[in-house]
Amino acid sequence: MRILFWGTPEFAVPPLRALIGEGHEVVGVVSQPDKPRGRSRTQLDPSPVKREALDEGIPVLQPERPRGDEFADAIRALAPDISVVVAYGCILPKAIIDLPRLGTLNIHGSILPALRGAAPIQAAILQGMTETGITIMQMVPALDAGDMLHVLRTGIEPDETYSELHDRLSELGALAIVQALAMIETGIAHAVPQDAALSTYAPKIDREMARLDFTWSAEQVSRVTRAFDARPGAYARLRDIETKLFSVRLVGDGSNDALDDPTRNSPPGTVRAANDDGLLVRCGEGAVRFLDVQPSGKPRMTAASLARGRGVAVGDLLEPA
Repeated sequence: MRILFWGTPEFAVPPLRALIGEGHEVVGVVSQPDKPRGRSRTQLDPSPVKREALDEGIPVLQPERPRGDEFADAIRALAPDISVVVAYGCILPKAIIDLPRLGTLNIHGSILPALRGAAPIQAAILQGMTETGITIMQMVPALDAGDMLHVLRTGIEPDETYSELHDRLSELGALAIVQALAMIETGIAHAVPQDAALSTYAPKIDREMARLDFTWSAEQVSRVTRAFDARPGAYARLRDIETKLFSVRLVGDGSNDALDDPTRNSPPGTVRAANDDGLLVRCGEGAVRFLDVQPSGKPRMTAASLARGRGVAVGDLLEPA
């Protein structure tokens, strides 16, 4: 099958590799324009998908906006049978969606119609879901609303972070698109409409969503921390320094403190222990332990290293930044 592949971030690289590995002819790749980097902003950084495409000798298109007659003519010249879109980063107009003879498929990181939108992986963790997956759907101009062709499911582990789940779903997406295309080629694909009444939305991530408040339960603190680990990083203020917190673990009911615990009557956010086991912090209900931290302006480090450097001690308070 002649495939026009659309994608930009690292999440889209395994599906591209899988299509090439299965013998499909990827006739072109569409990716977002190169981004300026460095202090001077004069150097341009190609997307992970563009780098992969160039390594494979595949032509790359990088329109500012994927529309217009000139861009449509460039696609027609590639003569794709089908388009496959994975985290491309821009809404496609109907004329572009319908241009290949078999239309356009999208790889989405949730079990639709749940968690339509920009950040389904983070949203699944924030909502405490125990299962998510990949949906292959027919793309339509409405947000993630197309008919579903194929779904693969996977569990979410209790301590799983965004980065870990992101990588697993990327590989699952690669498997799902290969299977979906095989179903289309053999004529057994069956499109199932989504139930719009059951749809939920996963909004784009903003900075405020990663702000920690230790009056929350330990479970809620854990969800927010894991949803933004490794990026952008959940954060709080420690000794008046904004500090990102990573690798969180639930450690039980913080109300059952030992009698000799000097922090037993302290408020939520109090550091109960700072040692080689990490940073133990009281929450509104229960407690959590952070294994890694990143004070503003410094690299990520173990909580034990921060404690040895006297950047944190028992009795210190983590507060909303």
